[in-house]
Amino acid sequence: MATPDFIRTLRADAGHQLLWLPGVTAIVFDDAGQVLLGRRADNGKWSVIGGIPEPGEQPAECAVREVYEETAVRCVAERVVLVEALKPVTYPNADVCQFMDITIRCRAVGDGEPRVNDDESLEVGWFALDALPDLHETGLFRIKQAMADSPTWFDRG
Repeated sequence: MATPDFIRTLRADAGHQLLWLPGVTAIVFDDAGQVLLGRRADNGKWSVIGGIPEPGEQPAECAVREVYEETAVRCVAERVVLVEALKPVTYPNADVCQFMDITIRCRAVGDGEPRVNDDESLEVGWFALDALPDLHETGLFRIKQAMADSPTWFDRG
């Protein structure tokens, strides 16, 4: 994910120390029940769609914006399916971040086919749930929670 300008400004003062940041994941389904995924340019791996909200941006608005920015797919946010504090991540430049992820189930609207819409993805596409590419376990868990008709999942340790 590209680093937002407000984080660059924070880093100018904070250096490499840990930044506690919000993150939003969008699990997007189409009318056929397929899920939208992107293959990341930074590591070449398939992933669910996500990003960092701008200051003051609501999580649902962030989910819709990130999906469009990365895939050109229009969607609407339906519900929060997961809230979880992730483990700290140290990036190659020594910056440390820890994210509070809010995962939102979304539904695609319109008939636009997904396409790479920024420099963060190598390819994007719809995948049947029984034909997913190799995904990290966190992505699989988020998809599972988005499919479940159950209350929002909170990590209870």
